[in-house]
Amino acid sequence: MAASELMDRHLELSAADPELAGLVRAEERLQHETLRMIPSENYVSAAVLAATGSVLTNKYSEGYPGRRYYEGQQVIDPVENLARDRAKALFRAEHANVQPYSGSPANLAMYLAFARPGDTVMGMALPMGGHLTHGWDVSATGTWFRGVRYGVRRDTGRVDFDEVRSLALAARPKIIFCGGTAVPRTVDFAAFASIAQEAGALLVADISHIAGLVAAGVHPSPIGHADVVSTTTHKTLRGPRGAMLLCGADHAKAVDQAVFPGLQGGPHNHTTAAIAVALREATTEEFRAYARAVVANAARLAKELTARGYDLVSGGTDTHLILVDLASTGVAGKSAAKALDRAGIVVNHNAVPYDPRKPFDPSGIRLGTPALTSRGLDPGHMPQIAAWIDRVITALRDGRSGVEEQVRAEVRELMAAYPAPGVPVA
Repeated sequence: MAASELMDRHLELSAADPELAGLVRAEERLQHETLRMIPSENYVSAAVLAATGSVLTNKYSEGYPGRRYYEGQQVIDPVENLARDRAKALFRAEHANVQPYSGSPANLAMYLAFARPGDTVMGMALPMGGHLTHGWDVSATGTWFRGVRYGVRRDTGRVDFDEVRSLALAARPKIIFCGGTAVPRTVDFAAFASIAQEAGALLVADISHIAGLVAAGVHPSPIGHADVVSTTTHKTLRGPRGAMLLCGADHAKAVDQAVFPGLQGGPHNHTTAAIAVALREATTEEFRAYARAVVANAARLAKELTARGYDLVSGGTDTHLILVDLASTGVAGKSAAKALDRAGIVVNHNAVPYDPRKPFDPSGIRLGTPALTSRGLDPGHMPQIAAWIDRVITALRDGRSGVEEQVRAEVRELMAAYPAPGVPVA
């Protein structure tokens, strides 16, 4: 999207709704000036942004290509086929469904396709790094199904596969989920697949956080191990806010019927188009280099934080994500996250395994490197970022004022030298 086109759209929005236009510009400035380190956030390219804001948002397209319930699909069918074919090629999957609105509906489709209310399902416990939709109590999946949860070892912070196997053989779940939202280590898909096969369960690999790393070959792929793969299309994949389901031909019909008509009506065609763009971008050497840089940045940042005395869950990271346990600092995770936000470093407070604190005010913070890597920051910047984080948390602990403002000014200066993709702020 050219700068002139962006300016035209800003002018159109300003004329139609000045209040909303002002909020959009404020968010642009915020994304431009701050160090965004929430692991699930990233910057899309100008091309992805253009597709998301295209006239494809005007279309209704219930059904699938060649089998629609609306006419006028001469363009929409090729758009969806393009996204599906690119997803299959990139991840080497036999079948792809690109219609789920987001990650949670994609996971809900797995329950509709392969289980019935009251059945037993198994996933990583939320406080251990799992996702709400993997059978946790406050989710519909924990209300409609009997959730069995596995965790991580206290001493290593890693999955104990002896425990997973014991639980699976005792509970005999219909579905086992692997993956999660705060898992800093490589997911052993082969080990989960062996257990699922022994327990007679369907294995769903939720790779929402690591899809870009898998696509680039810097994290092992679940294809060939998991029966179905669920993923969002943003995060490390750098696409729009959407989701996909990947599977073999034997599960294609059940997956497609669960998404439509089981859970959804018409797909969001502008999102489908943007997914297609992101999938094309993910085939490039530039993207593969990006994914390698994400992991390198995370590893260096973890090393620097450890050197400053911070406790990292599992002792470090293999991926894009770092989970910091602040219990030894005397600073709560929520307080730390808010202080860092005021300092221009955007993270989220997060529970850590065996956390004694409540979920809304936990002991940890969760950091990630996808967005800062998209802006061109490299391992040489990680010591400075670790130093900023330490300065803010230490000042908060000691009750010293002025540090957050100082760090925010320094962050703003660094970010000015590394423009954010797709963000039209000079």
